[in-house]
Amino acid sequence: MPENGSINEGTSGTTGTTGTTGTGTATALSQTAQDYGHKITEAANTAKDYLSDKVSVVGDKFKELQNADLGELAENAKQYARQKPGQALLISAAAGLLLGLIIRGRR
Repeated sequence: MPENGSINEGTSGTTGTTGTTGTGTATALSQTAQDYGHKITEAANTAKDYLSDKVSVVGDKFKELQNADLGELAENAKQYARQKPGQALLISAAAGLLLGLIIRGRR
């Protein structure tokens, strides 16, 4: 029986200390969660601004392509391929892969 008494005394002493520490830990965790929430909100706003800028750039490029002459576009593509053959090959491969995935997805 003395062993049970010493275990109970140790447990109750630990509970009192843990209760006080638990409140501080909960407050610290709450503060950390709020900090992460603010960081996530800031990151989301930054991403939103970045995407809106890029969407406007892409929209402008589409307008340019609609108004451009097809012969001029073909000539520009040939010049680009002559200047940067590696990049032209990678772009062509990526475009082919995307087209293949789109066509395959329709079946």
